[in-house]
Amino acid sequence: MVVVLSEQKRLGQLRQQLSKLTPPPQRLVAIGSGETALSSVADLNPALARQQRQRGMARWLIPFGFFAGLTFTFITDLDTFAFAGPIGSHLIGGLLGLGSGFLGSFAAAASVTSEADDRIRALRNRLEEGNWLLLVEMPSGCEVPWTQLQEAKPRAVVRLNEG
Repeated sequence: MVVVLSEQKRLGQLRQQLSKLTPPPQRLVAIGSGETALSSVADLNPALARQQRQRGMARWLIPFGFFAGLTFTFITDLDTFAFAGPIGSHLIGGLLGLGSGFLGSFAAAASVTSEADDRIRALRNRLEEGNWLLLVEMPSGCEVPWTQLQEAKPRAVVRLNEG
């Protein structure tokens, strides 16, 4: 969840109060002028999240593509790359599969859209208006400290994920 505050002083006070909780929040990131840049927070930067998804997809699509290309050339017994010899022909097929796995990782990562894009856009607008954001992530099973949040008089409290 993200708390929108109008004053940096309130941001610091709330961050200090929340850090003293037991158990403490898993993540407590202050965003705004003089704090962490919005572009470095993956939860609030769709481009960074897409890049991380692409790397994760590439980790398994590239080897899978290589072995799929290699297997395809063995199964079909085509002589498409006969100039490279029997071993080279299969190796070229594997490399082409590797390349298609790499390209597939880009396509797969770009095809996923976040359900929170509208909320993130609203938060970006609030930041541009001169507000500060506090990203709060509590450990699973722990209740959100609503009383401390309300005492800070936030302009808004935005949930990024439903649940």
